[in-house]
Amino acid sequence: MLTKSTCLKFYKRKDIQEAIVNHAQHKEIGMRYNEAFGKRPDTLTYPRDVLELALREATSFHASEELWENPLNLSSSLSKKELDQLRTGWDLVLDIDCKIVDYSRIAAAIIIDFLKYCGVKDISVKFSGNKGFHIGVPFEAFPKKVGEMETKDLFPDAAKKIAYYIKENIKKELGKQILEIEKGDIARIKEKVNLSQEEVTRYELDEDGDKIAKLNVDKFLEIDTILISPRHLYRMPYSLHEKSGLVSLPLDPSRVLEFEKNIAQPDKVPAPSFIFLDRKVQGESARRLLLQALDFEVKTTPEKVSSAPKNYDDLVISSPISPEFFPPCIQQILAGVEDGKKRSIFILGNFLGKIGWNKAQIEELLYKWNTEKNKEPLREVYIKGQLAHLVPGERLPPNCDNDAYYPSMGIACNAEHCQKFKNPVNYTLSKWRRHLYYKAEDEEKESRKKSKSVKIKEIPNPNKNQPSEEKSI
Repeated sequence: MLTKSTCLKFYKRKDIQEAIVNHAQHKEIGMRYNEAFGKRPDTLTYPRDVLELALREATSFHASEELWENPLNLSSSLSKKELDQLRTGWDLVLDIDCKIVDYSRIAAAIIIDFLKYCGVKDISVKFSGNKGFHIGVPFEAFPKKVGEMETKDLFPDAAKKIAYYIKENIKKELGKQILEIEKGDIARIKEKVNLSQEEVTRYELDEDGDKIAKLNVDKFLEIDTILISPRHLYRMPYSLHEKSGLVSLPLDPSRVLEFEKNIAQPDKVPAPSFIFLDRKVQGESARRLLLQALDFEVKTTPEKVSSAPKNYDDLVISSPISPEFFPPCIQQILAGVEDGKKRSIFILGNFLGKIGWNKAQIEELLYKWNTEKNKEPLREVYIKGQLAHLVPGERLPPNCDNDAYYPSMGIACNAEHCQKFKNPVNYTLSKWRRHLYYKAEDEEKESRKKSKSVKIKEIPNPNKNQPSEEKSI
């Protein structure tokens, strides 16, 4: 439990007061008094407010993920529509929660690297104050609209999908790196996290079909998606933590692996040098992250993974399906695009992988398409980076009704024969299956003709080798 003297000593610093108030702009603020929260909604306007609240025994300050036109107009009785009208934006705040700070630190570093890989430039990180880390991307780094939808109205679903997308893409690397620092000793990990061997172990099949034990990080390390919810609050930067007595300290994202908890002691915290959720952004650098996360949710939700009829399950694709069977939307992309070349790479890679193309064939087509069909080609290094993570056949391309892709790229197919398909792959599989059906039918007809011809030739002459009537008298 934090004492009043500890809080006053720390919160009386003017640089700390200013950092807290600057972060509070356009956010709903909640004050904690050791075990209890104060009334909501509330705001912080002046640096002096921080000290005055500490004098009233406030121990920590918490802020909403959402940005509001006027936070004081909020109430628990508001409908979703009314909240959407008051909301002006939302920040992505990922909460890495693990009882072992060494594991949390590794997770934070991997997430930062993955965000950079996705093109995000405006990344901030802070120690949570206890055992975890918060990673933030400010709302200003996201596009204002996705298709016809205002991005501000996509909370909390879009933020949850991003968190899930990141979690699924880093879990193998996370398990690998945690095992490395523990020298491959899963038993040691289970003791640290106080779980059974079965709970921290998952199995993958190798090329020979044998089970290989892997570390299952889901049971002890959480990248929180549950707490991404309307009016949820997170601990503000430079706020004290009631249990640890440490400061929720913003850090240099490139040096998060060097963090040690002792530097977050209140009497050791230097003047603020890093801003958590800095509003001065480098354009809409989180656009691709948002679009791919929205599409990833479509691909991984069981009922939406594939809208192909069940009788497609027995369709064996032994060789790449040729372009004559591609839907109009894919044909349009292959003819070259002005806008959406990066999204086209994502669409084409996953589409071709699902219809039998291997990685080398996909790579050859993409490089040729990029240089021969697009007036302003993408840099080859970008295509190379995307191909490095492509596993042909693993994912479907975006569904046809995904506004973030085809319609917003100026590609919209209204042909009657496309309307019954939800995904470009289904169009191609249907057309290919029909082709195979007619091909088999033609081959069967041809076979019957040949068979009939052979039988006619082989019918014996009933009079052959029979004695003549004269001889039989």
